[in-house]
Amino acid sequence: MGKITYHIGILLGAAALAGCIPAAPVPPSRPAAPSPPATDKAADFERRPLGENAGYDRPTWALRPVAINAVRVAATSYSVRPGDTLRAIGEMTGAGSEAIAIENDLTPPYTLRAGQQLYIPAGLYHRVSAGETGIGIASAYRADWGEIITINALAEPYILRVGQRLRLPSNARAAPAGPVDVGARAAAFRLNIDDIATGSQPALPAGARPVTGTPAPRQPVTAAIADPAYFAGRFEWPLNGPILARFGPLAPGKVNDGINIAAAAGTAIRATADGVVAYAGDQIGVYGGLILINHGDGWVSAYGHAARIDVKRGQAVRMGDVIGRAGATGQVQTSQLHFQLRKNRIPVDPMKQLPPR
Repeated sequence: MGKITYHIGILLGAAALAGCIPAAPVPPSRPAAPSPPATDKAADFERRPLGENAGYDRPTWALRPVAINAVRVAATSYSVRPGDTLRAIGEMTGAGSEAIAIENDLTPPYTLRAGQQLYIPAGLYHRVSAGETGIGIASAYRADWGEIITINALAEPYILRVGQRLRLPSNARAAPAGPVDVGARAAAFRLNIDDIATGSQPALPAGARPVTGTPAPRQPVTAAIADPAYFAGRFEWPLNGPILARFGPLAPGKVNDGINIAAAAGTAIRATADGVVAYAGDQIGVYGGLILINHGDGWVSAYGHAARIDVKRGQAVRMGDVIGRAGATGQVQTSQLHFQLRKNRIPVDPMKQLPPR
């Protein structure tokens, strides 16, 4: 996994910024009761629990314990027989079909011929069970999920299949066989936005398809979610406010993967484009309340420091829909929104994608 590259509160100086942020507006009065003052409203947003905001507070990667079953495979060669498939060879040898393909420079559709000699790469291989996620597997072995993506040549939409054999990094720690409580290892396992965007999808059985987003899921969506079929090709501002920090280097060793926008506590955060909510929770401490939306075509948007989350994983949203409320959760001292846009996993400058203002 990549390192956390964003930390803004100390660098900006809370005292200097406090005077630039407008006070929260007073809501209109209602006949039943007088309107609370703005300070009470802001405090109310800060007090509300975040979690997954869908009736449970466990993220998808912690819902199914990971069965530690990794097997160490020695380097060998295999002579292809009539009728063999790459996946079947992986089952016979214990190695992952992806790793075998990479080692032998095979490309889709992976056509094999009888008598062909294949090199079976040595390594530690984990067999994926139903419901396991990439993040969960990486956490169980205390491995780097980004490295697992690379050495297995995993690609979008990063949905694992039941029975798939993942080659683990050389420094992965094999634990005794049995289920592992991923949540118990959270303190020693650091996540970033890319990890969640690529590694939070539960594995699918053979022949199963990911579910499509729905406007208002009645139950928490714990299955793999399909990418949106269509991307409109444009973005809108998630809220209006002064720019506190721009994209790029902030100081030596500090990089901002997005922009930070000042916003009064409780200001509505709006979806920058149509898409499906990929994550809604607070499992990355630096960002506090965090929402990720998959827009399709490789685009993902991120909204951090939310004081309230109003959407659920698997929920389809339209451009301009309210998805949460701004606050000062995570490692910031003033109410604001941290906003990112990513294309094919790479952070891009939102200012170059948003309309001028």
